[in-house]
Amino acid sequence: MLLTLTIASEEVEDFAMKIKIDADMTFEDLHRTIQEACGYMDFGVHRFYVCDEEWSPEHRVFQTDAGVSADVDVNLMDETRLEEFLEDEGQRLAYRFDPESRRLLLMEVTRTSFGESLDEPIVKMRGEAPQQMLVEEEVVVATPQTPNADEEELEEDFYGEDGYEEGELDEEGFDVVSE
Repeated sequence: MLLTLTIASEEVEDFAMKIKIDADMTFEDLHRTIQEACGYMDFGVHRFYVCDEEWSPEHRVFQTDAGVSADVDVNLMDETRLEEFLEDEGQRLAYRFDPESRRLLLMEVTRTSFGESLDEPIVKMRGEAPQQMLVEEEVVVATPQTPNADEEELEEDFYGEDGYEEGELDEEGFDVVSE
C-alpha cells in the first residue's frame, strides 16, 4: 500500500510538501526523506506523534530511546513500519524537527493506494521549508564603562550577595532533564 502524506508548517505559509511512500517502510525512512528534502541536519532527537483529529498525540515514535522513561512503551523509528499506525485517509501526524524539540511539521494521510508499491519515496515540495534552527536575535554589546558608586550599589541590591540556592531553581518547569 502507498501512503500520500501532505505536510505543512504553521510558520511558513507558502510551504507544502507531498510525500508518496510505501507503507512497508519505516518511520526512519520517512524521517530521512523529510530531512533530505528540507535540508535538515539529524540531531538524534526527532520524533513523530500519531495524532487524533484534534492533533492530540495518541502514539509517539522516537528516534532513540535515550531519555525516555522506562514506564513508557517505546516505538523506535527504525523498528516501526508506517503501516503499524497509518492506514486511513485523514490520519494526522506531527514531526518534531528542530534540535530544541519545540517546533513541528504537521502531516496528514491524504491518499492511500492499495496494490501499489515503491522502492523509494517520491517528494514534491512547494516553497521553502521552515528553518530547522531559529536564529537568535543579534545581541547588542554596549561599550564598557567604569561603574560609579551608585551603579555598584544598585548591582549589589539587585543581584544580592549570595546568588541563588540550588533548591530555588525549578528545573522541571523548564523541561530540563538531569542526567
